[in-house]
Amino acid sequence: MDSLTEALLSGAGPDEIGRHALPPQYRAAHLLAADVGMFDGVADPDVRKSLHVGSVPMPELAPDEVVVAVMASSINYNTVWSATFEPVPTFAFLKRQARNGGWDRRHDLPHQVVGSDAAGIVVRAGTGVRHWKPGDHVVASCVQVDDQEPATHADAMLGTGQRIWGYETNFGGLAHYAVVRASQLLPKPPHLTWEESASVLLTAATSYRMLIGDNGARIKQGDIVLVWGATGGLGAYAVQMVKNAGGIPVGVVGSEHKAAALRRLGCDVVIDRSAIGLGDDGAPTPERTIELGKRLGREIRRQVGEDPHVVFDYVGRATFGISVFVVRKGGTVVTCGSSTGYDHHFDNRYLWMNLKKVIGSHAANLQEQAECNRLFRLGHLAPVLSDVYPLDEVGEAARLVQLNRHIGKVGVLCLAPEEGLGVTDPALRERIGAERLNPLRGLGAAPRPAEGARS
Repeated sequence: MDSLTEALLSGAGPDEIGRHALPPQYRAAHLLAADVGMFDGVADPDVRKSLHVGSVPMPELAPDEVVVAVMASSINYNTVWSATFEPVPTFAFLKRQARNGGWDRRHDLPHQVVGSDAAGIVVRAGTGVRHWKPGDHVVASCVQVDDQEPATHADAMLGTGQRIWGYETNFGGLAHYAVVRASQLLPKPPHLTWEESASVLLTAATSYRMLIGDNGARIKQGDIVLVWGATGGLGAYAVQMVKNAGGIPVGVVGSEHKAAALRRLGCDVVIDRSAIGLGDDGAPTPERTIELGKRLGREIRRQVGEDPHVVFDYVGRATFGISVFVVRKGGTVVTCGSSTGYDHHFDNRYLWMNLKKVIGSHAANLQEQAECNRLFRLGHLAPVLSDVYPLDEVGEAARLVQLNRHIGKVGVLCLAPEEGLGVTDPALRERIGAERLNPLRGLGAAPRPAEGARS
C-alpha cells in the first residue's frame, strides 16, 4: 500500500494529504484494447472475462482536473456495454477524444479504466481549480463538458464536447483513484456512507432530468407515471421522485421478487409484466404491441382509473411501442436508453393523432445534478443499494447487472476497507432514520431469469 493510501485510511487531514506523493500506479478495473473482438460470435459475452483488476499508471493532471481517492463506486449499465465491446468498443471513443490534442491525448491508451460513479476524497487539484481542495469529500458526476463551447452554457448536455466519464473517457471511477474535471464534482451528502453516496448520482440525476427538470416531462401533482424496470437503479429513483412530486407511480417488473422490492419503495401500483403477457423474446410485432398495450392500459385503468400522463422508458425495443400506445392523449414518453435494443418500432398514428410527445433525455447537466444531490442531502431521496462488492470482485458485480439479476444499485468498495464508513453527520442520519436509507438492502439477487431478460 502506498503512503497516500495509508494516510487516507488513517484519517489524514488536508495538510497531511498534501505531503504524500501520488502513487505512480493504482489499482483499477479496466479493459484491454487487445481484448476487443474476444466476444465475436459468442452467445454470452460474460463481462467477468473482459473486466480486469490490476495496476495502471497514474495520469498527469490537467489544470482543470482533480485526483479523487475513490472510496466507493457502483455499477452502471454503461460498464456492461464497455465490457462487452457493444454496441461499439469504447476504445473508439478514446481515439476520437485524443484527436482533439492537448490533454485529451492522455486518454488513448491500451487500457481503459471504466466506471461512471464515485464518492471519495480530493487529494490533488490542478492549478486552474478554484472551488475544490485536498480533503474535500465529494461525489463525481458522470458528465464531462467543454465549458468553452457556447451550447454548454444553455444546457451542458447539448454541447458536442459532452462525454460520459468512464465510458467515453478514460480514468473512470471503478478504481482506487480517479481523474475528473473540477466541473464534475459536488459535495458528498454528509449523512451517507461512501457506498451509499457512490450509488446515487448517475442514475438518480438521469431520472431527475427525465421527470422533474425543465428538460424532461416536468411531472406535477396527481400525474400517473408508468415506470418500466421500476426496481432498476433508474426506476427505483423514478418511483421516489414521482411519489415526492405528488404523482402516482405505476411500476412494471418481471418477477414477484422484484414486485416485493417495489412495494418496499412505496409504489402505488405494481404490475408484473407476465400478467399482461409481455415476455422476454424481444420487441413484439405491431399487432402484438397493440394487444399488449390494450392489456396494460386496462390494468392501469383498473387499478388507478385513468391512463398514464407520462411513461418512463429506458428498456427500449421491447417496450417502446407499448409506451407510445398506452400513454394518454397529449401525454409524454420520456426515454434515456435502450437496454433491450435501440431499433424502436411504434405505430405513429397513436403518436401524431393523439398529440403525444417523445422526449429524449441523456444524463443531466450540473445544475440538475446539484438539485438532485440536494434532495439526498435533505433526506428527501434515499439510496437504493441492494448489494456491495469489493473492487476485486467487480466482474461479479457487473455480471449481476448484465443478467438483470440485481435490484436497485450494486455498489463497489474501492479504497474503503468496509461498508458503513464516510458518515460525517451522524445526527442527520439518525434524524432521517437508517431504515429509510436503503429500502432495497437485504433482498439479495433475484432468481436467475432467462438469458437476455430485462425488467
